[in-house]
Amino acid sequence: MRLQHCGLVVSDLDRSRHFYAEALGLEEVPRPSNFTFAGAWFRAGEDEIHLLAEADTTGRAGGGDPGPSAAYGLSSHLAFEVDDLAAACARLEENGVALIGGPMPRGDGFVQVFFRDPDGYVLEFFQRTGEDQSDAPARVPIRG
Repeated sequence: MRLQHCGLVVSDLDRSRHFYAEALGLEEVPRPSNFTFAGAWFRAGEDEIHLLAEADTTGRAGGGDPGPSAAYGLSSHLAFEVDDLAAACARLEENGVALIGGPMPRGDGFVQVFFRDPDGYVLEFFQRTGEDQSDAPARVPIRG
């Protein structure tokens, strides 16, 4: 029916909680009372991100290093549509989060940027511009 949430294993729950609330501006929502492991849930529109403390799981935190391909979205990533990309980027900057790619036209009427969360997961903000982007630069494979 739909993708309802994404779970991310994080190494420092407090640091990640601050990042998702402050740098991204997501709303923290309650977790079920029977969840006795450390974690935090955040809502983005109708969808959620569930943070899971690395200390309470056999999973490892972080997205690995995709190298230069992350700057173009050619890696595993989560994408968030925003209504004001400039304001979203300013909020990232205010919270010490550097862009690793963009802003750049996607080629279909959207502009996008890429950045990392505290554990290295690649995230994207994108905004619809509605502009003709037929002259957007070619996106080519990045290998090696």
